[in-house]
Amino acid sequence: MKLLHIDSSPLGSASVSRALTLKVVDGWKASHPATMVEYLDLAVDSPSHLDMDSLGFRLGTEASELTPAQKRENAISEKLVTQFLEADVAVIGAPMFNFSVPSQLKAWIDRIAQAGRTFRYTESGPEGLVKGKTVVIVSTRGGMYSGLPVEALDHQESYLASVFRFVGITDVRIVRAEGLAMGDAVKAGALAAAEANIRILTQQGTNDDKDSAAA
Repeated sequence: MKLLHIDSSPLGSASVSRALTLKVVDGWKASHPATMVEYLDLAVDSPSHLDMDSLGFRLGTEASELTPAQKRENAISEKLVTQFLEADVAVIGAPMFNFSVPSQLKAWIDRIAQAGRTFRYTESGPEGLVKGKTVVIVSTRGGMYSGLPVEALDHQESYLASVFRFVGITDVRIVRAEGLAMGDAVKAGALAAAEANIRILTQQGTNDDKDSAAA
């Protein structure tokens, strides 16, 4: 089993999402000892935002007509989407920044959301091409954004879940720690709840495991 561990917070050792993704990965390895982990730190090694060079291959340009800059950007996109597709499990640290996700994480999503690779358009609408993968989203928030009416401000978890389901992933699990800036007691409770959730979800198999067991 291959696990892709992704962090996106720029806060380094002060990041709660980084601490929690590590707990998820450690728990997963403990429950699935044969797991191989590959790490991607988007705060250190983030792809550039989409521009005419990185979009060259998506605009119908023939490979022979690509400029050197377009070829470099194409290679980055190809590396990232291949890395994602080869993983059985992805653990993604996603702190809420201004109601959404860090721009580094959005830049990565823009590289892996590729028509023909992770989804396609058909006569009946879009179809996700990524099957049998598990995604664990580690969501951290300074305030409280679950439940009405404040959940209308959540363009973080809702966005990420929508993106991964759009590309065909049905097993999207969320570890949430919110209220982290609302005092020590609230933060401690949020972290305890998140860690309890981690212990449960890391003992569960992937969709592929369940399909094999049912076969």
